[in-house]
Parts: sequence; C-alpha cells; structure tokens
Amino acid sequence: MTDTPSTVRHSRWGLYAPFIILLVLLAAWTAWWFVLARQVETRLEDQAERLRHGGWDVRYADTHVSGWPFRARVAARHITLAAPSGHAVSAPELVAEANAYQPTKWVVVAPQGLVLDRAGKGKVAIDGDAVRMSASGLGQRWPNLALELVNPTFTAHPDSEPFPFARAARFEFYARPHVVADQATSDDVDVMIRLIDARGRPDGAVEGFAQEGQLTTQIEAVIGKASTLSGMDPAGVFSAWTTAGGAFRNVRGELKAGDSEATLSSDLLRADGNGRLVGSVAFQAREPGPAIAGLAGAQTGVANRVGAAGAAATAGVAQAAGRESMTLTVVFRDGRAWLGPFPIAPAPKLF
Repeated sequence: MTDTPSTVRHSRWGLYAPFIILLVLLAAWTAWWFVLARQVETRLEDQAERLRHGGWDVRYADTHVSGWPFRARVAARHITLAAPSGHAVSAPELVAEANAYQPTKWVVVAPQGLVLDRAGKGKVAIDGDAVRMSASGLGQRWPNLALELVNPTFTAHPDSEPFPFARAARFEFYARPHVVADQATSDDVDVMIRLIDARGRPDGAVEGFAQEGQLTTQIEAVIGKASTLSGMDPAGVFSAWTTAGGAFRNVRGELKAGDSEATLSSDLLRADGNGRLVGSVAFQAREPGPAIAGLAGAQTGVANRVGAAGAAATAGVAQAAGRESMTLTVVFRDGRAWLGPFPIAPAPKLF
C-alpha cells in the first residue's frame, strides 16, 4: 500500500482581512461622524446662547444633522436672527454643509430666500436663483466670508418703505482679515461689495440715477476696529463702532450708471452722531451729467431736486465745453451729500 498525502488547507484570513479592515475603518469613521454631528449641534446652541446674552433674538424651530458618511449637513427651519438695533434677517429654512473630513469651511444656502427687516423701515423679501454664503478659516480671529445672490429680486412688504433696488443680476459681498506685510492685522477687515446689472424700483432714485438703465458698482474698503461691530446696540448697527473710532479706510471703487461711468476713491469715511456718513469721495467721471439729471428728475423724496438739477447743469456745461471726463468731489457733511455748492441728496445713514 502507498500512503496518500494529506490535503494542505490554506488559511482564508488573507481573503477576509481586507473586508475586516474596511469594516473597522467604516465603524471608526461612523463613530467620528456622530461625534462631529453632536459637536455641530452643541456649538450651534452655544453660539445662539452667547448671542442671546448679548441682547440678540435668536429663534429656530428645530435642527437636523445628516450627510453621513462624507458630509455634515445641518438643516434648520423658521430662523430669525435679530440684533438689538432692530435689524433682523429671517428665513423659512437654512441649510449648512461642510466636508466631514474638513469641517472648517461651511456653505449656507437659503433655498426659499430671506426676509430682511430694516429697523424702522420695514421688511423686504429677497429671493433669486441662489442665496448662499460661505465661511472658511474659522480658526482665525476673522474668518473669510462670502455672500452671493444670483438674480436676486427685492420686494418690500406692505406698509414698509420702498427698497432702492427691484432686482439685479448678481450681488456679492466678501470679507477677510486685513493683511499688511504678509501678516494679518489684529482688528481690521477687508471688505468688497459688488452689484452687477441692478435695476432700481420704478420712479426711484436708483432708476433715475441709472437713466432707466442698469447700475453696476464695485467698492472695496478696510474696516478699522472691526471687533466693535459686534456691539450693534439699540442706537444702531454702526453706533458702537463709530463711538470707538471705527472708520472706512482706503475706499476704492468703480461705478457705471447708464451711459455714465466713474471711478471713486476716499482715504477716510466715518459716521457722525446721527449715523450719517462724513467725509469726501473723489470721482473721476465720464459723462456724469445724465446720471445727476436723472437723479434730479426721480419721483422720490430722497434726492434734493433743486440741488441735483444745479449739479447736473454744471456738469452739462462742462460736457458742452468738450470735457467728457472730469473730476468731481462729493462731500458728506451736515447730514447731506454736496457736489460743490449743491446739496444733491441726504448723506447715507449707517445707523
């Protein structure tokens, strides 16, 4: 007889090991995701409580965290955020999302639009193709912020003051820490506002200024003493900031209203005790006459028609003399905007 060799049985651990490792990693990642979801809920409520202690009114119906495995998605309904100044924003729903593996950049979307409550002026509904905001660098003293409205429409509620704009192709707002010599300064913030192809409300000052056309503008500035903006006391959004010596520095911008174009600059702008803008803005303007004339003819109480008509006549004389481009200086003082000796409109009110 010959002995039959026994069959060698190979271990199957090599086959199972990748699946076991995958299951362990999935379990660990799932545990991390639930920890992250709990942290998001806790920090959201902690921030709301801090704002409430500061005099803010913060309300929302409920929150729900989802997005497993790779996203953190927070949805909240019936949100109201009201400052002590009386200014407020509300939304039927807000949705915030971030990568679960990098929860330092968040994108917030208002799928049903927003309602802006202007203290003493009433509410205006803001809707459009997209209403979104992003925040990154949350570990910095001043995070990077961006607000974007795509094809927004602005509708004043009944019994509210009219809103200057009816619609626009785009509105953008950006804020980031001010940097000098590659180092972020302690208490200054760079901001930029961009408004593209905006149309004013019928018979309003913006429609007249744009000669029934479209208004496009971009303005950049440095906000000094930005930390004092957190006050937002009942005196107004910018009241505590102004009292602390806050100001807009290095203001630069571009403006196109109908056939009129201008670049603008100002080294310093601030607010007076009534919240009205104080300072001067230099304009290098091309064909400014039609824009000023349109402002004078607007069917609104905002513009000083007599002053605007005088300023338009002066600009018209200069254009008739062959000067299509000219330098104009608008001075904000005593609660009004002056072009030379002519008061053309109230100075913008910051609070």
